[in-house]
Formats: sequence, C-alpha cells, structure tokens
Amino acid sequence: MDIKQVACCSLLGFASLISGGDYSDRTDVDEFIATMVTDHGFDAVAVRGVLDQAVYQQSIIDAITRPAEKKPWIWYRGIFVTTKRIEDGVQFARDNWETLRRAEAEFGVPIEVIVAIVGVETNYGHNMGSYRVLDALATLGFDYPARAKFFRGQLEEFLILSCEEGIKPFDSNDACDREEAGGTLGANVAISDLVGSYAGAMGYGQFIPSSYRNFAIDYDGDGARDIWGNVVDAIGSVAAYFKDHGWEAGEPVIALVGVNESNGQIDELANESLTPTKTVAEWKALGIETQDDRDEAYAAVFRFETEDATSYYLGYHNFYVITRYNISRLYAKAVVEIAEAIASRL
Repeated sequence: MDIKQVACCSLLGFASLISGGDYSDRTDVDEFIATMVTDHGFDAVAVRGVLDQAVYQQSIIDAITRPAEKKPWIWYRGIFVTTKRIEDGVQFARDNWETLRRAEAEFGVPIEVIVAIVGVETNYGHNMGSYRVLDALATLGFDYPARAKFFRGQLEEFLILSCEEGIKPFDSNDACDREEAGGTLGANVAISDLVGSYAGAMGYGQFIPSSYRNFAIDYDGDGARDIWGNVVDAIGSVAAYFKDHGWEAGEPVIALVGVNESNGQIDELANESLTPTKTVAEWKALGIETQDDRDEAYAAVFRFETEDATSYYLGYHNFYVITRYNISRLYAKAVVEIAEAIASRL
C-alpha cells in the first residue's frame, strides 16, 4: 500500500487555552472514549492510546475558517480551472481508460466527470493532503466548537473504519469488535500513518470517514478498499458515490440561459438554493430564456460573475448531485468546466 504522505480566539473561544497536542486529560475526550466502548465495542485502552497520539494543529483551524468556497467565482475559477489541470486530466483519463470505461458503464457517471472530481480534489493523486487524519479530526472534533459535533462524529467513523479495515491498533478482536470485519487495507499500516486534508478527507477522491465507510468500494477485487494507493478502487469509489447520490445517466448537468431584464426577480432568486426547486416552465415564467423544452424538469438558477460579464445558468438534478460531493455551486461549476474541457480532448 502506498500512502502519501491564538490566532482566532474570537472564533474558538477557549481553544487558545488548550495545551496543544494534549488529548489525554479532558472530560470531552473521556466521554468520547466511553461512547466508542459502549456503542461500538472498542477497548478503552486502545482508543485512549490512539487519542494520546493526536496533536492539536492550529493550521487546521486557520484553514477551515478560510475555505476557498467562500471566495468569489472569478478567484475560485482561476485556481481550479487551469490549462495544466485539464491537460493532466486528459493524461489521467488515458492512463486509466479501461477502468474509467468500466465505471462509466456500470455506474452511469461520465468518464470526464469522474476525472474532474479527482482533478479538483487532489490533482489526480499528487496532493492527497499532508495532515494526519487523526490530528485533523481530533483538532476539529474537540477544539473547533462551530462544527465539533460533526467532526467528532467523523472521528468516531474513522475509528470504526480502522477497525473494519484492520488498521493498527484496531487489527484484532482485543482492540475492537472485528467479528464481521473483513477488510485487509490495514496490513502493516498504523492509524497514525494515514494522511489527508485539513478536514480529514482521504485518498484520490478525498472521502471523509463516513463517505469512505458507506461508498468506497473494492473495485479491483483484491479484498481491500484502498483509495490512497489503488487508483482502480479510487475511480470506482467516486463513481459509486455519484450513483448512490442519484446521478442520472445521460441527463444534462447545467445550461447557460438568458434573462429577461424586465423581470427583476431572477437576481433575487439566483444562488438562493442548490436544490432544484422550480420547473423549467416556472423559471421561464419568471424571465429565464432557454431553449430547453423539458418544461417539467426541475432546476435551480445560478449566477456566476467574472471581470467581463455576469452569466446565468439552469442547474439540473445532476448539478445538484455534484454539490453532494462538496456543498458549493462554485465547486460544482469548476467540476463541470474541467469535465467539459477534458471530454473535448479525449
């Protein structure tokens, strides 16, 4: 297996008072360990031994408080939709063509969309993150009150994943309940070896632990779901994720539209929701000008601004599905543009 390896008191409240890296003498950590024992059959000593290795990382807090998705589209597009990322995507597609064709046929997700996701997430596996997943999830789960509940839940999922996949120290029945576990990802890997993003996302496709458990697949049949070192598993897992989130094969994703300027409601409604809440017919009645004659299809309206112009789009169900991967219209639009550019070159 090839695994690659107080500045914000107003945001954190008490976080600057925490002794960095010390998760061995805290009530909230004790409560978490008790939950792992009671709810999931883990050994308390084993869990405590893992958490004693966790190190608080201020840079993780800094990163999560300035996400790229909060930037304007013109900035976001300049970072992600680049000539190099598109060219590298074409090469990645050629290098993995048979696996991508199989995934497209099995899950209905276009090759270029799978490739674009991997490109945006990790530059095709070249940047899978540099933080230990353990540090990321402990830091955010115990020292980031704004989203502590979510990340503590992800830490819980991470430990269960480690048990399921036989990652040390959860590679035996003594450390956790492995009665039904059959994963072989662990081998000689320790939980402290696993690296990912500042938010604890892992592998080529940057799956958070709950997504890893629910959607990652063993796509080459070797008995392990390895999305770090096995590009076949990674491709299959991204495709499976989209299929499980409702991707509709052959259906449109997004379409450029015009706007009747005599109706001022569109600017108020654009970017209001990622969810397709109105039919195409309803949007036409509100001033959207489109050649789409599927009046019963549902869509949302999005506005994207560049230096030169403001453009409006209908985002259909499949656009919404992309936002289930990352809840951002900017992310989804970048994926679409990269995918379209890659498809035109294949």
